[in-house]
Amino acid sequence: MKTFGRRDDDTPARLPASTPRPASTPSLPATAPRHEPLPQRPLMSASLRERVIEQIEPSVAATVSRDVLRRQIEEIIHGIANEERLELSGREQLQLADEIADDMTGYGPLRPLLLDQSINDIMINGPSNVYVERAGRLERIAVRFRDNDHIASVAQKIAGQVGRRVDESSPMVDCRLPDGSRVNIIFPPLAIHSPCISIRKFPSRRLDIAGMVENGSMTAAIGQLLEIAARSRLNVLVSGGTGSGKTTLLNAMSQFIDHSERVVTIEDAAELQLQQPHVISLETRPPSLEGTGQVTQRDLLWNALRMRPDRIVVGEVRGAEAFDMLQAMNTGHDGSISTVHANSARDALTRIENMVQMGQVNLPSRAIRAQIVAALDLIVQVERMRDGQRRIIQITEVMGLEGDVVTTNDIAAFEYQEEDEHGRISGTYKSTLAVPKFKSRLVYFGLDRAWAEAMRQI
Repeated sequence: MKTFGRRDDDTPARLPASTPRPASTPSLPATAPRHEPLPQRPLMSASLRERVIEQIEPSVAATVSRDVLRRQIEEIIHGIANEERLELSGREQLQLADEIADDMTGYGPLRPLLLDQSINDIMINGPSNVYVERAGRLERIAVRFRDNDHIASVAQKIAGQVGRRVDESSPMVDCRLPDGSRVNIIFPPLAIHSPCISIRKFPSRRLDIAGMVENGSMTAAIGQLLEIAARSRLNVLVSGGTGSGKTTLLNAMSQFIDHSERVVTIEDAAELQLQQPHVISLETRPPSLEGTGQVTQRDLLWNALRMRPDRIVVGEVRGAEAFDMLQAMNTGHDGSISTVHANSARDALTRIENMVQMGQVNLPSRAIRAQIVAALDLIVQVERMRDGQRRIIQITEVMGLEGDVVTTNDIAAFEYQEEDEHGRISGTYKSTLAVPKFKSRLVYFGLDRAWAEAMRQI
């Protein structure tokens, strides 16, 4: 029987010098046609699958492209099917070859989902319980894993590529794919029934403000306000719920950072894609098995302050590092941007205050609020609405303190008007023409007239 990568004497075969070699990690094309996975059924026993894999020398398979490997696997399957007269149709043989090739070179059943540009999120809850989000709506799909071990194997491959470890002793991990897509993995015993994988795919086409205007996330006037805020080096906090588009908006606003500036980004799992030439990207590190070596966002913020940054961008503030972020914004690093999970601008202020108290227990609430008022200029609230559209619903100016209360002013707020027969929501933005407290900064950068014009167009 024909084998791939092995000779009759069981020594590895040599491949032609012209055979293409894949990248060290599974890579995906930037664009690909939408691929709807075929419904799957058990095609062969585990032992028969193992027979196919046994005939492939791993060290040789690792040096060839997926297409070359897949063709060789097809030949092996065809040979076994003919020899043992198995009832495998040609379509089933091709599908099985795809499955084995994907398992050996990539992410198994995840591959067609990662290639499908219409999918935003992938949620694996169990071997036959897989959901995706398309256009803001969840749907269950026909993709299947063989069993829990199959899910665990794919999860460990993803985590291992970025130096992370996930198993029963270390059952939770945040990591990323080579294309920047964000991955969360949780294993039993914390996930009771099965290992779970959640993937927030990184868009192949990086959205800018103009693109977000085009797809309905904001109006042109709102986009102009955000551009002016970035160019005027205002400190901005992007707030919203899970999957509302906070990171997408942060990335879009970052395009207006001047190329002469030195920018330091800090993230738990690196996914920001700043295009400026002078960007330093920092990423946290989890503790080792012995519980040592952990590097938190707060550690990275302390270090970033010694790196002479012009701006600091924190992917998401979620703990005691909030205090250090406010300190950085107040000590010459204006123009900094971060995101926070919150349902409104007022909730975002409360969350920041609570997070500061996590690290500065003895600091009075009024002192924390004074820090917040001095540090933050704008809060931009984003929301994934019930029609699936991600939309900026509020731009709020942080005004000052009246007694112990932080005062704010809604520069622009989205007002619901109607819903059409397809469930799409429409509305308009309402604005106030009050002079912002940061007008002097707009004047300094020569953008006060542009701001006033954008406000009139809302």
